Amino acid sequence: MKYIDRNGRVKSEETEQDRMLSWLYSHRIGREMLKFLVRPGLSKAGGWFLEQPWSKAFIAPFVRKNQIDMTCYQEQEYRSYNDFFTRKIKPQYRPVEGSEKTLVCPCDGKLSVYPISQKGGTESSFCIKNTFYTVSSLLQSDRLAERYEGGWACVFRLTVDDYHRYCYIDDGKKSRNYRIPGVFHTVNPAAGDVLPIYKENTREFSLLKSRHFKTVVMMEVGALMVGRITNYHGACLVKRGEEKGKFEFGG
Repeated sequence: MKYIDRNGRVKSEETEQDRMLSWLYSHRIGREMLKFLVRPGLSKAGGWFLEQPWSKAFIAPFVRKNQIDMTCYQEQEYRSYNDFFTRKIKPQYRPVEGSEKTLVCPCDGKLSVYPISQKGGTESSFCIKNTFYTVSSLLQSDRLAERYEGGWACVFRLTVDDYHRYCYIDDGKKSRNYRIPGVFHTVNPAAGDVLPIYKENTREFSLLKSRHFKTVVMMEVGALMVGRITNYHGACLVKRGEEKGKFEFGG
């Protein structure tokens, strides 16, 4: 996968995990295995395992392998691997910068941006790699989808070494949370090349009637193993940069 880092440098990477997932999604035997792997029950079982005290043994090897600078995070005694996975960062390492009209990045991750247009003059859609998505299929609402024709879809892909908490992009009035049940494909590009993962995976979204960017849809998409979406608030007033929720292991 190629991407541009925050300093403008073009980077390319392919891990052992990338190669394994590519095999699963591109070979017949792998796709048969996926019918079991993407079920919510498996992610739920994995979440239970990683919430047990003995899972703390995985923390130190993971930190070493991914060269994570733990001085950036709040000091605490982790109860489990999942507790470590949802660790909180020190505020000075994620400052809210720019003027009020700056669109705040809601989370860490690799960002792709897609224009939302009309496919064949019918539904508002956008294309990720070779896969077309209609906005109505993501939101399961034709009425909502009509609002976003001519807009932009910002897709943030988090990897396991990223900070897994996310925040509000602007001041505004938040709606209640809408949950759409589904399966748990990986969000690795290997899956996105062959399947419409963002409309098949379990996801949750809310509408933010923002101060500077009209009404924004903020959607969280669960992934293989990391399928538990924890949003803190129902309908309420929120502040720019305020923590909205977190992803956890589980289903």
